[in-house]
Amino acid sequence: MRFPPRVRTHSGAEPAPRPEGRIRDVDVLRGFALLGILLVNARAMAGPHVDPAGGPVVSRPDEVAAWLVTALVSAKFYLLFSFLFGYSFTLQRLSAARAGAPFAPRHLRRSSCLFFLGLAHGFLLFAGDVLAVYGVLSLVLFALRDIAPRTALRAAAWLVVATAGALLAWGLLTVALAEPPRGQNTATAVHDAVAAYRGDPAAVVRTNARWLRDSLGWNVVYGADMLAAFLAGLAAGRRELLAETCGRYRARMAQIVVLGLPVGLAGSVFMAFCRNGPLDARWYDIGSAVGVLTAPALTAAYACALLLVLSARPRRRVAAVLAGAGRLSLTHYLTQSLVMALVFTGYGLGWYGRYGTAAVLPGCLALYAAQLAAGRWLLRRFRYGPAEWLLRAATLAKRP
Repeated sequence: MRFPPRVRTHSGAEPAPRPEGRIRDVDVLRGFALLGILLVNARAMAGPHVDPAGGPVVSRPDEVAAWLVTALVSAKFYLLFSFLFGYSFTLQRLSAARAGAPFAPRHLRRSSCLFFLGLAHGFLLFAGDVLAVYGVLSLVLFALRDIAPRTALRAAAWLVVATAGALLAWGLLTVALAEPPRGQNTATAVHDAVAAYRGDPAAVVRTNARWLRDSLGWNVVYGADMLAAFLAGLAAGRRELLAETCGRYRARMAQIVVLGLPVGLAGSVFMAFCRNGPLDARWYDIGSAVGVLTAPALTAAYACALLLVLSARPRRRVAAVLAGAGRLSLTHYLTQSLVMALVFTGYGLGWYGRYGTAAVLPGCLALYAAQLAAGRWLLRRFRYGPAEWLLRAATLAKRP
C-alpha cells in the first residue's frame, strides 16, 4: 500500500497538503452521517408519544415523519459510518508506518478505548451505542488487515446475505407462529419505559443496562452487517478510492446514484411498511431483512450524490463545514446523546414520551446546525475535539 501525500487535479495543480494526511471526502461523509445518526437515535431517546395518562398519542404528522425516517434514514447511516471506519483503518495503519511505530499495540489501545467509551455511553446515556461493538469488531478487522480487496468485498457480500437470511428466517417464524400484538401488552411496556426514563438517574442507568443486556443477541446479528461495511471500507481504503473521487471515478459514482437510488428506495419503502405500518409488528424483522439487503445500495447512492454535488466550486464551503464536523465526529456523536439525555430523561427535563417524531425532528436539525457552528469555532482554536484527543492519546499512549 502507498499513501498519496498529494493528489493532482485535472488542471495539474497541486492542492494544499491535507493535515495529517486527512482525506477531505472521508471527513465530509462523516459530517453528513452525523445527521442521519442523530435523526434515528433521537426517535429512540425521545420514546413513543404518550398522553399524561400514559396512553398512546396517534397523529398523522407523527406517523408520516416516523415513516419517512424509517424509509430514508434508518439502517443507512450506521453503514456509512462503518464503511468509513474500515477506510480509516487503512489510514491509521499507514500513519503508524510513517511514524515507524508498530501498528498492533496502537490498534489494540484504540480498540480498547472505543470499547470502554461505548460501555460508558451505553450505560449512562444511550443504550443503542455502537462504539463498544466497533471496539470488538475492530479486532476482527485487524485480523483481516491483509485480505485482498476483492476477497474483502466477497466476504462483505456474504455477511450481508447471512444477516438478511437470519432476520428473514426469524421474521417468517414470527409471522407464522406469533399472535398479532395486543394493545395492552404494548401499553404496559411503554408505561414502564416512561416511568423509568422520567425517573431519577439511577433508574435511567438501570433501564439502559437492561436494554443492553436484552439486545446482545441482536448486536451479534447486526454486528455481521457492520463488519461487512468495515470490509468494504477496508477494500476502498486499500484502493484509495476517496483520495480522488472528483477525478476518474466521477462517471462510476454517477452510475451508482442512478442504479442505487431505485433499488435502495424500493427496499427501504418495504421496510417502512413492515416497521411503521400498515403491516403489524410481526413483520418487523422481515422488513429489516429486506432493508439489510438493499441499504448498501441506498447508502452508496447517498454518499456518491453528496460528493458529486459538493465537488462543484460554489459548494466547497458547504463541504468544508461538513468536513469540520467529520473531524469531530466522535465528540459530536457523544454530545448528541448527552443533549438528548438531558432533554428526554431524568438527568434533566425528563421529556421522554412527551413529543412525537414531527416535533422531535426540527429539534434534531437545530442541534445539528449548532454542532456545525460549534465545530468550526472549535477547530479554529484547537487541533482536536475532546473525544478525539482522548482517543488519540490512548492510541499513541502519550499526550497528542
